[in-house]
Amino acid sequence: MRIEPAPATSVEAQVLVALYVAEIAAQFPDGFDPAASVSADPAELSPPHGVFLVVRADDGNAVGCGGVKLLDPATAEVKRMWLDPAARGQGAGRALLAALEDAARELGATTACLDTNGVLTAAITLYAKAGWQQVEPYNDNRYATHWFSKAL
Repeated sequence: MRIEPAPATSVEAQVLVALYVAEIAAQFPDGFDPAASVSADPAELSPPHGVFLVVRADDGNAVGCGGVKLLDPATAEVKRMWLDPAARGQGAGRALLAALEDAARELGATTACLDTNGVLTAAITLYAKAGWQQVEPYNDNRYATHWFSKAL
């Protein structure tokens, strides 16, 4: 497995994000509409104010993704973190989260934040084990029930 930057505007990135959206929509009782969520537009996940990462299996196939966008010069937000179910349970989630934290640091952030929903219990467990702390809501994402922050 390897994790590498990719253009957030690429067809590959858009396919990965669509897979993320489809999985989230299936898990949320009322579905998921990215347009009604906090933005994670490709432009926001692109240099110089963001980055999009792709997780690749040993054969080079994309099996996951995640992005980081700057909210302000010192704060980065993790967005659209997703792994194909077949890639889970092998440490890829921890590696992707660490790579996203590194990308946030490279953008100049000293703090990272993210929001998630309580139905995503594996994600919440991952964030807690990686040292993220639950915080008060920092945005008005209608789909979020949990907010996290981590000093970088």
